[in-house]
Amino acid sequence: MTVLVTGGAGFIGSHAVRALQRSGKNVIVLDNLVYGHKKTAETLGVTLVEGQVGDRKLLGKLLRGELPDQNGNGITAVMHFAAYAYVGESTQKPLLYYRNNVGDTLVLLEALIEEAKNQSRKPIPLVFSSTCATYGVPDNSEITINENSPQRPINPYGRSKLMIEQMIEDLGKANDLPYVIFRYFNAAGAHPEGDIGELHNPETHLIPLVLSAMTDAGGCIEVFGDDYDTRDGSCIRDYIHVCDLADAHVLGLERLLKEGTGQWIYNLGNGTGYTVKEVIQTAIEAVGKPVNVKVKGRRSGDPPVLVASSKKAVEELGWSPNYPNLATMIEHAWKWHKNII
Repeated sequence: MTVLVTGGAGFIGSHAVRALQRSGKNVIVLDNLVYGHKKTAETLGVTLVEGQVGDRKLLGKLLRGELPDQNGNGITAVMHFAAYAYVGESTQKPLLYYRNNVGDTLVLLEALIEEAKNQSRKPIPLVFSSTCATYGVPDNSEITINENSPQRPINPYGRSKLMIEQMIEDLGKANDLPYVIFRYFNAAGAHPEGDIGELHNPETHLIPLVLSAMTDAGGCIEVFGDDYDTRDGSCIRDYIHVCDLADAHVLGLERLLKEGTGQWIYNLGNGTGYTVKEVIQTAIEAVGKPVNVKVKGRRSGDPPVLVASSKKAVEELGWSPNYPNLATMIEHAWKWHKNII
């Protein structure tokens, strides 16, 4: 079997590629390399098709197995990670996000349905990478977020992902599209082997920013708000190791392939929240380096606490994080960071 991974040269997608490979599956990556990296695909030893998810002609050839590297082997399943994912940028360039995230995914979904009809079979199963950003700001009484929590995204990025979820759900009803949607919280860490990891430009995630500040002369890490109603005044977030995310995607895919049908949605997190200050202190202890910290005012729209309930994924998929400890995530991220500085 062959799995098509869109965005497979990016941070989370690349770890999913490795997890798929180690579960015995053949993988082809489709990536436009705007945020993905050709070197990552080379490290993984995976076939890389440089192109846009919204290229309908290319998608048809991929799904049917008509590209030279496919040797006539069509696609058995799709994991869809390709997306623009900068919240700030999405507020400044909303049409870019709706075109790339929603528009291109629409083309992918059309291809899955049309190719299935042409071959008189069910649509190819889809595993979709969504986000906790679809929930927006939770109610004050709701600290642990589950799959039934209200979805009220507060930025174009979160809205684009919610729109995609709704399209997928509609196709599940209308065309029996088999799918799993994963909404995950703060992806962190890197592969324990240290050869693939997080490499964004610009970087917006807390842990790599802390590590960069440690290694940059005069660098500092900014804390946005220290007066929240939390144990040390800074925001609390749920961090999940990127390899644990990847494992969950494989389990979700295997359930789809085993049952041949079905539509499921799962949150992915550790169910444990860490404050911004705790993340910084854990990094200092794990790496053994100091870091300059600058406290700034709150950012608009930042809820005090965001923690996931992953009970459903644990019970239904048998998923269990292998690296739930924050220090381990930071140690793996540091191992990768040392290879790229």
